[in-house]
Amino acid sequence: MSNNHAISKLDDLITTLIDSVKGYAHSADKTKSDYHEKLFQDLAAERKQAVALLQERSRALGGKPNDFGSMAGTVHRRMEDIFVALGGGDKAVIQAIDRGEDYLREEFERVIKDDAIDAETNAAVQQAYASVAHGRSVVETLKQQLAA
Repeated sequence: MSNNHAISKLDDLITTLIDSVKGYAHSADKTKSDYHEKLFQDLAAERKQAVALLQERSRALGGKPNDFGSMAGTVHRRMEDIFVALGGGDKAVIQAIDRGEDYLREEFERVIKDDAIDAETNAAVQQAYASVAHGRSVVETLKQQLAA
């Protein structure tokens, strides 16, 4: 059985996770809150571990995983810059993170449900997904704090 399908899916997730790492680092630079800055730096570090896990699995399958994000991720960060510059402040930063987390969750869930992915790869994806679930939880808490 060919590993090409699993490698392709892993590469897509790796790219999206790298976008997330860059997004959190970017948000850490944009926030006015020391608490948010540290939180976003910690989440970026956590995502880097998820990237490394999936890159390792891709290599085990014979892949050559990338180490760069996407153009869409770059555009997303520029949009965040615009919303912050227009006076959105930390609310705009958190909203940008929220959109990114939603996209990332959807991408992971698609791969997790893919029956053509072998069990070992699925286990690695599920392990990396723990970072996504944690980020989602953090963002939900931040949104609730903003609403209060």
